[in-house]
Amino acid sequence: MRLGPWIMDEAALEEWGARIGRDAERPMVLALSGELGAGKSVLARAVARGAGVAGPMPSPTFNLLYRYDTDSGTIVHIDLYRLTDAEDVWELGWRDLASSQDEIVMIEWPERAAELLPSPRWEITLTMPAANGPVREVAAVRIGEASDLPLPD
Repeated sequence: MRLGPWIMDEAALEEWGARIGRDAERPMVLALSGELGAGKSVLARAVARGAGVAGPMPSPTFNLLYRYDTDSGTIVHIDLYRLTDAEDVWELGWRDLASSQDEIVMIEWPERAAELLPSPRWEITLTMPAANGPVREVAAVRIGEASDLPLPD
């Protein structure tokens, strides 16, 4: 099932992300794709904030994975940008991703480990249309039996 595309500015993307973090049925895996600057980290941080993460949220580009515990469950934020071999994901505890019923897992640059991505999941693609300035086009595709994704306004 494909949803969108939607045209969103950064505020709308943050609002949608917060709704996902607050309202999504768990476990949920979000595979976030798009070029540098398309808004993957903006969306991931908004999901985490909506789920109750407070305080600093550094980019996982160098650490690859951050885990946050909230009152509503666990948020896992993974960035595979620096991954050179897909098999390296096993060192991140990949086998256990979304095995807990209270987890939201967000994977930036999922194409770096495409054949190993967990299913069910949502694949969310963010594209920066050159002619539209600071807005982006966002689309989502359900893979497997992923729970419903809260929709943007």
